[in-house]
Amino acid sequence: MLRAWRIARKGERRRILSDWAFLTPQMLFYILFLIVPFVVSLPILFTDQRDFIQSNVNNIGLDNFRSIVLDQALRAEVLPALWRTVRFVALHYLMIYVFGLTLALMMFEVGFRGWMFTIIFMPMMISGLAIGYLAILLFGQTIGTVNLILLELGWIEQAINIKSARGITFILPVLLGWRYAGFNMALFLSGLLTVPKETIEASIVDGASYWQRMYFVCFPQMIPSFVIATVFCIIGSFMVFDELVALGALVGNEHAVFLSVLLFKYAFGDGRRLALGLTLSMVIGVPLVLFGVLLQRLQRRLQVEQ
Repeated sequence: MLRAWRIARKGERRRILSDWAFLTPQMLFYILFLIVPFVVSLPILFTDQRDFIQSNVNNIGLDNFRSIVLDQALRAEVLPALWRTVRFVALHYLMIYVFGLTLALMMFEVGFRGWMFTIIFMPMMISGLAIGYLAILLFGQTIGTVNLILLELGWIEQAINIKSARGITFILPVLLGWRYAGFNMALFLSGLLTVPKETIEASIVDGASYWQRMYFVCFPQMIPSFVIATVFCIIGSFMVFDELVALGALVGNEHAVFLSVLLFKYAFGDGRRLALGLTLSMVIGVPLVLFGVLLQRLQRRLQVEQ
């Protein structure tokens, strides 16, 4: 780095300084609000600390890790929340293709229009809490607009309950897929735009149908976009919280208790178990990080093979 700085010309030095000026604030935020809290929380994993103001903290070794495996009461809380989260991740992952990829293909084939981008990106301006309340306004048992319409048309016999297990499982991923449609569309559209036009034109000359062009020409060259979308989907799905609060996750609706809500309860709820919650988040977070690294390596290997 220093050697490159010494041999760089004046114009190149200005470019390097401008790059670092752009990156430094982001790096500082990343270090201060992610790396530092992570390092500070590591010693807490091996204690019995229950909240942030506890003074008499004891070192208990690996007992928190053993509790995750052996404590039946803890497993009765964690496993259902884990299953709800994994089920939500799978359906949410499907929705990023239903909304994001579909819109990207439409924009790629039809063309670019500024007002279309504005409409597609507008849902991202809505907060997660508002999305949860919107779900209640649409699918609430008594006031849900969609329920009232479907009941009036005779298409359903009983109103859909958005706060039930089925309602949260199937409707919430659709709403979040709609909310982040613009973001996912941009990811997939950027991948489509990297496909050389000559390759697409050659496949048309060879008589390939539209879906054959997509499957054999475009999609293989969009693997980086698919990997990035997968990583963001997993991160976003495990971080979903505000929408669940609106659906009653903190006031007794067990169907809305995902892992994010459960970890929040351990840290800030009535029966606080801060150290155990941090241990559980570590046990869940490390495999997710490893999965992300494996996806990146798979992406590079596939690109080399191509």
